[in-house]
Amino acid sequence: MVDLGYAALGAWSGGRFMHFGQPLDDEALVELLRPSGRLRTVITADVYGTGQADAVVGRAIAGVPRRDVRLVGAIGHDFYDGERQGAKGFPRFTDPALRGPEGYADYLRSAAERSLERCGSDRFDLLLLHNPDRIGYTSEVVWDALVDLRDQGLTDAIGVAPGPANGFTLDLLTCLDRFGDEIDWAMLILGPLEPWPAGLVLPACEQHDVRVLTRVTDYGGIFWGDLRPDTPLVDYDHRRYRPEGWIERGIPVLEKLAEIGRNHRMTPLQVAAQWTLAQPAVHCVAPTLIQELGDGARPIADKREELEALTAEPRLTQAELDRITVLGDNSGCMALKGATPAFEGDERPDQWAIGDLQLQAARRWGIDPDRQLVKIH
Repeated sequence: MVDLGYAALGAWSGGRFMHFGQPLDDEALVELLRPSGRLRTVITADVYGTGQADAVVGRAIAGVPRRDVRLVGAIGHDFYDGERQGAKGFPRFTDPALRGPEGYADYLRSAAERSLERCGSDRFDLLLLHNPDRIGYTSEVVWDALVDLRDQGLTDAIGVAPGPANGFTLDLLTCLDRFGDEIDWAMLILGPLEPWPAGLVLPACEQHDVRVLTRVTDYGGIFWGDLRPDTPLVDYDHRRYRPEGWIERGIPVLEKLAEIGRNHRMTPLQVAAQWTLAQPAVHCVAPTLIQELGDGARPIADKREELEALTAEPRLTQAELDRITVLGDNSGCMALKGATPAFEGDERPDQWAIGDLQLQAARRWGIDPDRQLVKIH
C-alpha cells in the first residue's frame, strides 16, 4: 500500500489554479510545493491551469530524490478534446458527446502519460479519477482501464476523488461496493466543520480497506487563524460560493479549537488535522495553503511550516474528539451533488437522479437518503 504520510501539499494551494486568496508567482508557488521534511506528498490535477499545475509540480519535485517524493495525480476532465463550459469547467472524458466506452481506456492512458510528462516523472504513486460523473462511478470499463494503468506501472495505486462540491455519497458507496477490491485511496472533503456527508462513507472505506486522503480540513482557511468576516475576498475567490455567514459560523469553533490546542501546544489547524486523522480510514490530510489579503495576513510560508510541524501521534483525548464532533456538526446544511432525492430534471455532469444501484448501496449501508442526504436548514 502506498504511504502518503499524514500530511500533503495540494497544487490548489497558492491561489494560482484554484482561486483562494492572493495568487503566488511561479517561484513562490514552486517553493511552496517542494517536498521536504515531513511533507513528501504533492497532489496535482491535469485540468488545473490545463496542465500548468503539473508543470509547476514538475519544477517543485525536480532535483528531489524520487524516493523522497510521493506524486499524486488526478485525471478525468477532458481539456484536450472538450470545450470549457463556463464556470462548469471542462467536460468529463466520459461525456457521450466526446466518446463512448470503447475510447475510455485510450483517453485515460493518454491523459496519464501527458500529465506525467509535464511532471517530469515516469510514474505516479497514486492516480485519482478526478470528479467523475455518474458513468465514472459505475463503469467497469473505466475501472478496468485504471487497473490496467496500475498494472502497466504508470501508477502504484489508483483511487477516486469526488467533487468538486460536496456530496456524491451514494455514488461513492456504489463505486466502493462494485470496485472496492481494486481501489486503494479516496480523496474526500472532510474536517471538523464539514464532517457531513463524507462521514457517511467512512465505514465503507474502512471495510473495503480504502485509505482516505482529505482536503478542505482548513474549512476555507478558517483554521489558519487569519480569515475574518472583514477579510477581503476578490471577485474570483472560490469561497464566494460558500453559504452566507460561513465565516461567522466558523470563528466560534476556531476559538474553541484554539482552547483545546493550547492544552497540547497545537494550533487550531493542527487540532483540526488531528481530529480528521482520528476518523475511520483517514490516513492523510491536505489543507489548502492560502495567502490571505489585508492587514494581519500571515505569510503563506508560515502556514506550510505549521503543517509540517503536525505530528501523527494522537494527542487529543476521546472526550476532546467527541466535543469537536458536536461543535462542527453540519448535517443537512447544504444541497449536495451527485445522486440525491432533491434532484429534478435532466442529468448533469455533477448531479443526477437516484437509481437502483444507489438505492441498493443506501440499504446496504443503512442510509436514508430522504433524511440524511437533503438540505434541512
